[in-house]
Amino acid sequence: MRIFTYETEAWLPRPPAEVFAFFGNAANLQVITPPWLNFQILTPSPIPMRTGTLIDYRLRIHGIPVRWQTEITVWEPPHRFVDVQKRGPYRQWNHEHRFIPLAGGTRCLDSIQYAVLGGVLIQRFLVKRDVEKIFAYRAQRMQELLPPRT
Repeated sequence: MRIFTYETEAWLPRPPAEVFAFFGNAANLQVITPPWLNFQILTPSPIPMRTGTLIDYRLRIHGIPVRWQTEITVWEPPHRFVDVQKRGPYRQWNHEHRFIPLAGGTRCLDSIQYAVLGGVLIQRFLVKRDVEKIFAYRAQRMQELLPPRT
């Protein structure tokens, strides 16, 4: 199984504790996910975020309905957390979120190690593009939802 890595970062003009709190509210994942994925959180709210929390989702990938379950395997407020796919569209999905103080705001780092069904060709022609589009949308939404304080 070949593991691929995707890394991205964004700077937000808010302190790490505030940015982490935004991510600590699982409902916000739906807010920063592109509408074309028809993403829905199935786990009843409120979801207590901590190590061991399981969250179930439903979405559509290229029109195909998919169920996804992640587990929070690391929870270290306000510095980082990790979610790992337990069930879903990937053979493996391990996503680390880090929040680092920088220039009066927060540097948000996402590092994902993942494996796909179909290997390199599916990665190159479908998955890589999808992941890049999803995280570009996410970065834009975070800028809109966490603007500088006035």
